[in-house]
Amino acid sequence: MRRVIGLDVHRTFAEVVFWEDGRLRPAGQVDMSCSGLDGFGRTLDKADEVVVEATGNAMAVVRVLSPYVARVIMANPLQVRAIAHARIKTDKIDAAVLAQLRAADFLPEVWLPAPATERLQRLVARRNQVVRHRTQIKNEVHAILQALRLDRGMVRDGGRQDGT
Repeated sequence: MRRVIGLDVHRTFAEVVFWEDGRLRPAGQVDMSCSGLDGFGRTLDKADEVVVEATGNAMAVVRVLSPYVARVIMANPLQVRAIAHARIKTDKIDAAVLAQLRAADFLPEVWLPAPATERLQRLVARRNQVVRHRTQIKNEVHAILQALRLDRGMVRDGGRQDGT
């Protein structure tokens, strides 16, 4: 018996719908805390497939649920919306659409990196944030110095030798 679980993920909860043998069964909500997801994962079978949309915290859901199921699939939200345009939009309907699209092998998936690659992506993204923040602070300091009519060369800002 094939079973696909659709999760409509939000910040604090996820709406759950099971697809089993061509039938949809709403299963309520799951708390998005680690313990809530872990407890939910323990109720799943190793042969299950879980589908989530690629949203802000979807990778955390993938990491927590992966050990409990055969596969966790991340769906491309833009393509899912284009395929399943519904007039009535609720969390249950969204979770059901994800499960149905996967069951029909019609789900537009997003590539999931290996754990080592994901760690490197997070590291590079964090470094980019730090560099942008450093640049913003340097620009603010330069603006203050200019407003006070101080020469940039008088203050060492940790930049290159030419003062930039």
